[in-house]
Amino acid sequence: MGCFECCIKCLGGVPYASLLATILCFSGVALFCGCGHVALAKVEKTVQLHFSNNSSDNVLLIDVIQMMQYVIYGVASFFFLYGIILLAEGFYTTSAVKEIHGEFKTTVCGRCISGMFVFLTYVLGIAWLGVFGFSAVPVFIYYTVWSTCQTINSPPANLTTVIEEICVDVRQYGIIPWNASPGKACGSTLSTICNTSEFDLSYHLFIVACAGAGATVVALLIYMMATTYNFAVLKFKSREDCCTKF
Repeated sequence: MGCFECCIKCLGGVPYASLLATILCFSGVALFCGCGHVALAKVEKTVQLHFSNNSSDNVLLIDVIQMMQYVIYGVASFFFLYGIILLAEGFYTTSAVKEIHGEFKTTVCGRCISGMFVFLTYVLGIAWLGVFGFSAVPVFIYYTVWSTCQTINSPPANLTTVIEEICVDVRQYGIIPWNASPGKACGSTLSTICNTSEFDLSYHLFIVACAGAGATVVALLIYMMATTYNFAVLKFKSREDCCTKF
């Protein structure tokens, strides 16, 4: 067999679905964790400068943001390891690899491990659907504030409300307590906040973080299909009367 034929045969053993899912998963988690971490810090700064004069009102917000940042560290580490494990599992259970290395016999332990990956990937996929929905919440809040600023900067002709009476109260989103002062920004003050670099950067960072969460969901869906197929291959080849191949 020539070098070209060997390369083609080896490339046939690459689990392309798992490889694609791993690249997509790493990219999505990196965007979600990196952009989310910086955006949370920007939110803390914006609230402290413009919506809360008393530092005691920000204690809960600071604690929640710090907790979420630590969770982000853990999520990034876990998915880096889990993606590598799933990619390795894809290599070892690809039917083409089994044919390259000769006759293949499955074991009960191997099938149990493969089934565990199927179950865990499904659980993570459902969990990340929730993360994706949660990551869309700050995007919605920022979009609402940005839309209000656009109304102030370019008021429609039929607007009857005084510009200075158009306000955004962040207390209604649960970011700070109801007794926080001032808790809201109106008119030109709100327009100035929207034009700050912190607001603009954090808005775009939250959008990218939400897109990263969506990419991770897609990656986990691909992982689901790949791990389910790999488990089916192991289950099928474990039968003694197996005389055909997928």
